[in-house]
Amino acid sequence: MKNILKFTIVGVAIVISSFTATAQKIAHINLDSLITLMPEKRVAEQAVQDYAKQLEEQVTTMQAELKTKYDDYQAKMKDMPEVVRAAKEKELNDLNQRLQDFQQQAQTDYQKKTAELSKPVYEKAKKAVDAVAKENAYKYVLDTSTGLVLYSEPSDDIIALVIKKLGIVPGATPATPLNNTMAPKGGTPPPAKK
Repeated sequence: MKNILKFTIVGVAIVISSFTATAQKIAHINLDSLITLMPEKRVAEQAVQDYAKQLEEQVTTMQAELKTKYDDYQAKMKDMPEVVRAAKEKELNDLNQRLQDFQQQAQTDYQKKTAELSKPVYEKAKKAVDAVAKENAYKYVLDTSTGLVLYSEPSDDIIALVIKKLGIVPGATPATPLNNTMAPKGGTPPPAKK
């Protein structure tokens, strides 16, 4: 009788603990909407706009210089000796190439600046999400704007078990048949394992 009572208590404890272990709170948030509301986002956007304006002003200056020199070349080209004309054409081509190179570098720099100024805003939002998740015992927080998991408690990585289940041999090339699942010529594939 005592053994039956002990088994019953242990069984109930196991059932309760399994329900507790599987009951995971999941939350979601639209991180883009949150970041849009943050004052730091507006400050970062203004800094990026100011940076872009500086780059645009430099491009405009370089374009004006190129146009002025090109117009001067066009006006005087008929009276120029061949050697002077060739030198002017080379100068115009070099100036045009510098302008194109600057525009490409400006685009790269603009993207870097945008990422650099956005990163602290994102990190602040992420820290707040993490804190709220921990305070409210959420196991996972999903970002509805991207579908990504923003927060998760440490858990078991089951990739090794799934690899084993799929019969994937580490280091095998895709052309190598695994588990003899390829059908012989003119035959039918072997039945799937269950």
